[in-house]
Amino acid sequence: MNEKRSRYDGTQLRSLYAYLEHGVPGDSVVAWIGACDVSFEHMVDGEDLREEAAIRGSKMLHLIIEKFEARLPEMVALQRLTSAIAKDLLESFKTAKGSLRREGDDLYWNADGKLSISIATVSPVSGLVHFAINVSNEGTPVKTASLEDLGIEPKAFAQELLQRLRSELDSIGVATRKVKWVN
Repeated sequence: MNEKRSRYDGTQLRSLYAYLEHGVPGDSVVAWIGACDVSFEHMVDGEDLREEAAIRGSKMLHLIIEKFEARLPEMVALQRLTSAIAKDLLESFKTAKGSLRREGDDLYWNADGKLSISIATVSPVSGLVHFAINVSNEGTPVKTASLEDLGIEPKAFAQELLQRLRSELDSIGVATRKVKWVN
C-alpha cells in the first residue's frame, strides 16, 4: 500500500499507472488513501456521465487493478470479485451493528448508505479497475457509509484486502494452468 496520500481524479485509471508512478510492472494492484474528485472529462462510467453525477469524497481507500491483455468482460468479473472479497472482509472486520449488501460491484451499509464506488474499463494494452471504499462520509454528494461507520481501521483493512485479492488471483492463475485441454 502506498503511504503517499494523493487524490483520485480519474487520471490514474490508465495503462502503466502502477509502473510509471510506483515502479510496479505487469499485472498489478496498487492502493492508497486519499480524496476523490472525478471531473466529467475523466469520468468513464456512461451512466454517471448521462446523469451528470458527481463522484467525490474527502477520504477513500482506492485500488487500481491492471491486468494486461484482458478484455472488458474479464475486467467486469474482476471488479465484481473485488467487491465480493471486500464485502466478506468487511463482515469479518466490522464492529458496528448493521447489514452489508452487494449489488453487482457496489457495496451498501444499512439499506442505502453507499460504501463503495467502482468502474472497469480497458486500454489498448490492459484492463483496468478502480475500486474505492469510503473511509469517511465527508464531501460525498449522496448518502454514504464509511469504514469509520463500521469501526474499521483503513490501513489494516487495505492490507488484508490486498492480500486476499492477491491470493484469489494467484489461485485463479494456478487453476488455469492445471487444466488439460480437450479436443
